[in-house]
Amino acid sequence: MTDQNAQAAYQPPKMPEIRSVTLDDVKDALRAGAKDFLRAPLFGLFFGGFYAVGGLFILAALTVFDNSWMIIPVAIGFPLVGPFVAVGLYEVSRTLAKGELLNWNKILLVVFRQKDRQLGWMAFVVLFIFWIWIYQVRLLLALFFGFKTFSSIGDFLTLTTTTGEGLGFLFAGTLVGAFLAFVLFSSTVVAMPLLLDRDIDFVSAMITSFKTVFQNPVPMIGWGIIVTALAIIALLPAFLGLIIILPILGHATWHLFTKAIEPA
Repeated sequence: MTDQNAQAAYQPPKMPEIRSVTLDDVKDALRAGAKDFLRAPLFGLFFGGFYAVGGLFILAALTVFDNSWMIIPVAIGFPLVGPFVAVGLYEVSRTLAKGELLNWNKILLVVFRQKDRQLGWMAFVVLFIFWIWIYQVRLLLALFFGFKTFSSIGDFLTLTTTTGEGLGFLFAGTLVGAFLAFVLFSSTVVAMPLLLDRDIDFVSAMITSFKTVFQNPVPMIGWGIIVTALAIIALLPAFLGLIIILPILGHATWHLFTKAIEPA
């Protein structure tokens, strides 16, 4: 076959078709997520517990290395990696939707196999944005506080909430953090389940995810606000709330994906 014939025969992969999403769809997805969690609680507790243990490990490491004041920015940014951890929950919801029996070996094997697929690149994107979040916190601290150090979480909170420099740091950090969170949410909310569901490259999945958010701004941003609020609430009892909240949000994200994207 000549090069011209090969080029003529090549058909670029078809981009997924995006549906219109409403706020009622978001509510239905959240209800369906809670229902899936109750139908398969052990799977939800396993993946939620794995995530919570990871958060506790990070907190312990920061304390051991005398960086306890970094616990707050790390805790705020830690939910950013949630979409990647939720892959197992997507597979549980997909299996339940098919009416198939859940099997630990099957679910874990699907999760393990993602390392050889495009989802691995998405994990890199997620962790890279998380690293940017931590780096910008250190940069803003240097800009607003100079060479001051914090011996404890209490000192950090006092300085950031009772001084002009601290309030400026909180304002700038909130703006930058909101922007990073929006970018990550828009690039992953549909991309993660899409990569699990079908054979598509991660760039196309991210483009589809962004398009979904921009074509349905009110319900999708509303979903992002719900996720953020519940994640923050779940962080309060030392990450332990994530054992319940993460599985529900993971299952709900899958159901929202099925409402937002046409089947293959």
